[in-house]
Amino acid sequence: MHKLFRLVALLAIVTSLATGCANRATAIISPSSDLSTIKTMYVRHYPSDNSGVNMEIADKLRSKGVTVTTGSEQPPSNFDAIVTYKDKWMWDITMYMLELTIDIRDPKTETPLATGNSYHTSLTRKSQTEMIDEIISNIYGNTRVVTVQGTSKILAPQPTQSNKVSKAALSTSQSPSATEGSMQTSLSARLEELNNLKKTGVITEDEYASKRKQLIEKF
Repeated sequence: MHKLFRLVALLAIVTSLATGCANRATAIISPSSDLSTIKTMYVRHYPSDNSGVNMEIADKLRSKGVTVTTGSEQPPSNFDAIVTYKDKWMWDITMYMLELTIDIRDPKTETPLATGNSYHTSLTRKSQTEMIDEIISNIYGNTRVVTVQGTSKILAPQPTQSNKVSKAALSTSQSPSATEGSMQTSLSARLEELNNLKKTGVITEDEYASKRKQLIEKF
């Protein structure tokens, strides 16, 4: 059992080294869509989802003033939009949500009216609730796609006195100094985690030194 736990721990470290510390938070709304006119939504639940993602998405949409129903049955035709999602999970000491995509679709054509994505690796991981909040907040943050001479461009909302740009919206455009500070914090946390594995005997001194060197070189 000790050897098995040790192997799992080493695999988790390798996975974290491979995925790095990237993070992404985006939202796009179709130019022809007006979310303010969508008053009723149906969040489609997938049988493979046992984490309650559909319930949390429904609750977050209700906070935006939308009447929401969720279920695994075929939705009635009287809803203004259908909400679908795709979640991806990863193991790193514990299971965590690596990526989540939420689509708000036309109920008749299944065409996406709005799409949001949240991607956070182990070093910048967020909880399931935080990732759902991030996506829905970005979608309702008036992000828009405009087409100029056949080229699509994403226009982010401009900060105002009453509505500053959220941290999620800024996650893909941090200043070099802010990004560097975040990476240093993440490195410290990972080194501390690695040190704890050595102290508890999960990994040997040589394995610790090797993985520590890899982490430092990665950053």
